[in-house]
Amino acid sequence: MEPVDTTPEPEPESFFARIGGESTITRIVARFYAGVATDDLLRPMYPEADLGPAEERFRLFLMQYWGGPTTYSERRGHPRLRMRHAPYPVSPAARDRWLLHFRAALDEVALPPEDDQQFWEYVTHAAQFMVNVPE
Repeated sequence: MEPVDTTPEPEPESFFARIGGESTITRIVARFYAGVATDDLLRPMYPEADLGPAEERFRLFLMQYWGGPTTYSERRGHPRLRMRHAPYPVSPAARDRWLLHFRAALDEVALPPEDDQQFWEYVTHAAQFMVNVPE
């Protein structure tokens, strides 16, 4: 009788780990907010004088979403994205500008094509979901 192998299966690598973890997400979010900081349409949607707190929240959210630490939920609870964005007029033009800055951020980190596509599909869907006013 052959011995039974009781070695546990290795955990599948998370998307978060595969793309480089916190350092990659931090670079993406920093580049994204560098674009937002000078954007005449998007910048007014951020009431804080310093974009740092918004940048940290978005970084923590993306880290958690892609399989990293759950710090976002521990600090803020459920993301409730539409509810949190409801006070801000997110038009199709704002969505497109948001995506413009996010595309620049993804291009800068140069993920492998399949990972870039997965990330881009998520953010384009999320950006569309946030639209709450007509053009």
